[in-house]
Amino acid sequence: MLKKTLAAALLASVSLGAVAQAASIDPALPDYQPVSGVSGNLKSIGSDSLNNLMALWAEGYSAVYPNVKIEIEGKGSGTAPPALIAGTAQFGPMSRPMKSNEIDDFEKKYGYKPTPIRSAIDALAVFVHKDNPIECLTLQQLDAIFSKTRQGGLDQDITTWGDLGMTGEWASQPISMYGRNSASGTYGYFKEVALFNGDYKDSVKEQPGSSTVIQGIASDKYGIGYSGVGYKTADVRSVPLAAAPGEPCYDATDVNAVSGDYPIARFLYIYVNKNPNEALDPLRGEFIKYVYSKQGQEAVVKDGYFPVSHELANDDLKIFGLK
Repeated sequence: MLKKTLAAALLASVSLGAVAQAASIDPALPDYQPVSGVSGNLKSIGSDSLNNLMALWAEGYSAVYPNVKIEIEGKGSGTAPPALIAGTAQFGPMSRPMKSNEIDDFEKKYGYKPTPIRSAIDALAVFVHKDNPIECLTLQQLDAIFSKTRQGGLDQDITTWGDLGMTGEWASQPISMYGRNSASGTYGYFKEVALFNGDYKDSVKEQPGSSTVIQGIASDKYGIGYSGVGYKTADVRSVPLAAAPGEPCYDATDVNAVSGDYPIARFLYIYVNKNPNEALDPLRGEFIKYVYSKQGQEAVVKDGYFPVSHELANDDLKIFGLK
């Protein structure tokens, strides 16, 4: 039941068929076709998890339109809604859906809700040092490692690698935890799914970005942490996860994320201020088309995330009046 719930959260309102081919670039996605007269400045403020991907999209888009300049700031998903409300950003990338109070604040100012595109699929990976032999963790074990409230149901705290059944030099070693700060959508999503909406332990070392989480684990043999799978390096390895004790373990791969078998998969969003009664300007509209082109989704793969399908892209483009 938990797996089905998480899969439903990932797929949101679309059918599984809409993302069934997301494990590889959908051949039905179109090549991007440039148009004339696109120029101006864009600013993106939001998710750190999407920072590198936004930079790749910006680079590709600016190569097509040399008169377009794009500035990117990635300090956490929580910074996106205020920037969109204030009008200081045209794009608000977020690694989680907007909260109801964030949507309400936006709607109070503009009279309509912000509009998201589902730009890519991510497996929120749990990483350990490359020399760590742990084979699988359940969400309940993750909860007992990272949370002081243990709402996942385990009655014992997990503080050492020996508590997870590891022997030898690992048995007595304390688990060193790395995570994100509260401005991060990744922090919030991990709290919701892996901590069952519980509270983080005070001993989790909060990091300002996903790359610093990985750096911390890479230099700490007994470390564990979480970030988008796109930040994986050769110095860390992802741990296969099971949704519950006795269930199969699945690694953070494209196929497992799209199928819903990997229990911490999610869409990566870009929120936009789109007046439903007005056409989107070409500067923003063509950027969204670029994201959903073959070239845009190739950038998704290059950054280590998983591409969306042609069907899903079309669904979102229709919402923006771009199809």
